[in-house]
Amino acid sequence: MIDILNLALPYFGLIFIGFACGKSKNLPETGLAWMNFFLLYVSLPALLFGIMSKTPFAELNNPPFLIATTLGTASAFALAMIVGRLLGRLSFREATLAGLAGAFGNIGYMGPGLALAVLGSKAAAPTALIFCCDAIFLFSIVPLLIELSDREHPSLLHAFGVVARQIVLNPLIMSACAGALAAALHLEFPVAVMNTLTFLQNAAAPVALFVLGVTVALRPLGRVPWEVPGVIAVKLLFHPLIVFALMLLLGPFTPEWAVTAVLMASLPPALNVFVIARQFDTWIEPASVAVLIGTFASVVTLTSVMWLIKSGQLAFP
Repeated sequence: MIDILNLALPYFGLIFIGFACGKSKNLPETGLAWMNFFLLYVSLPALLFGIMSKTPFAELNNPPFLIATTLGTASAFALAMIVGRLLGRLSFREATLAGLAGAFGNIGYMGPGLALAVLGSKAAAPTALIFCCDAIFLFSIVPLLIELSDREHPSLLHAFGVVARQIVLNPLIMSACAGALAAALHLEFPVAVMNTLTFLQNAAAPVALFVLGVTVALRPLGRVPWEVPGVIAVKLLFHPLIVFALMLLLGPFTPEWAVTAVLMASLPPALNVFVIARQFDTWIEPASVAVLIGTFASVVTLTSVMWLIKSGQLAFP
């Protein structure tokens, strides 16, 4: 257990340091703009590109695994929508954002660094693939459902346009695709370029976790709506259980890939849930509360999953 704490504490420690700084220093939230830009457009893309480009393309071509993990995310999304409708009596539009909170884990800020630390380099390819598939699915279904809920101006054409822009303009998705293309073409890059990418990759995890802590600290903790605990339970408990079952049902998969899928499903709600809620002006305060409480609850749930993995209790044939 000490080994797990030694592994988990630096990650959650950076989040708590960021949280403490956010609470103790009266700095405007706009100060995070350049750090977020560095993460989303420079450091994390470099990390995903490096992971994909170094992975043999044959390993990336794994449709059953992509179907299983995406189906797990879709199931969690639908379950969280149902929970939102039943517990919070949410509108269809609001329930869509609740579904996002129950399915979209912090796979950008926490996922790559944590997976590589727990499972090593063998987790690199499945982590990048899960990120791409989850992001493409969720960035597609949410705008579509939001558009369909707009009774005054329903337009599938506009919705598909929004979906296409979000996918094409997402630097993380595009960097992962570029890395896969580089792997397929067996491209070799100059040493100086690779050293620069490595330098940027090393900055991704610590900066992301610190920014996560600060951003969570700046979110006000208001009234906890009835549906929020249920949505968090879907994300932290049911999502990894669903993925675990799908790994068994649709496998067999390489044990490292299957375990990586469960670990990624165990991550807390992503900060992007709040960002997207604000973008659509829907379910904003509950999204903020879900991110805040979900992040702190994951100290227990995510650390438990890490312990199960490292102790061999969570294993696949």
